[in-house]
Amino acid sequence: MTVTDLNPQDYFEYYELYLSAVPRNKKLLAAYKESGEEVVAFLDSIPEDRWKHRYAAGKWSVAEVVQHVIDTERIFMHRCFRIARGEKANISGFDQDDYIEPSNADSKSAKELIAEYAMTRAYSLSILSSLRPEDFHRKGLASDRPLTAGAAAFIVLGHEIWHNNILKERYLN
Repeated sequence: MTVTDLNPQDYFEYYELYLSAVPRNKKLLAAYKESGEEVVAFLDSIPEDRWKHRYAAGKWSVAEVVQHVIDTERIFMHRCFRIARGEKANISGFDQDDYIEPSNADSKSAKELIAEYAMTRAYSLSILSSLRPEDFHRKGLASDRPLTAGAAAFIVLGHEIWHNNILKERYLN
């Protein structure tokens, strides 16, 4: 499956922001493996003294952005899994800002966050590898909006790309 296999009815239009960032020709599993390796290398390249940096008052630190990417992957893979298994109930949303403070991201070392990211990606790959091609086309509800399992999985990739670009442009210049 590639992102071009998605239909606009597979997700809430807001997520086009992230889906448009995903390379059109990348197969889902290959994209997860490749981006996982690329992100670990990128995060490894960030100097330790930059992890607590905020580019403006009131903005998240680099560590908090990375934690947000990890948390969002966990939540969207949970959605992907439940929808792929035929969940009929609406899957509740989350307020990303409510997750940052209790995450204690700024108290974690770069090494700890990178390891947490890598474990999360390995878990995501195990979920995706366990699904059949038709499972990705199952549709459910998340935050009272339609969402397919495949769209949830691709949103993770686009969300990660979007935030890594923000890190490069605003935090690491």
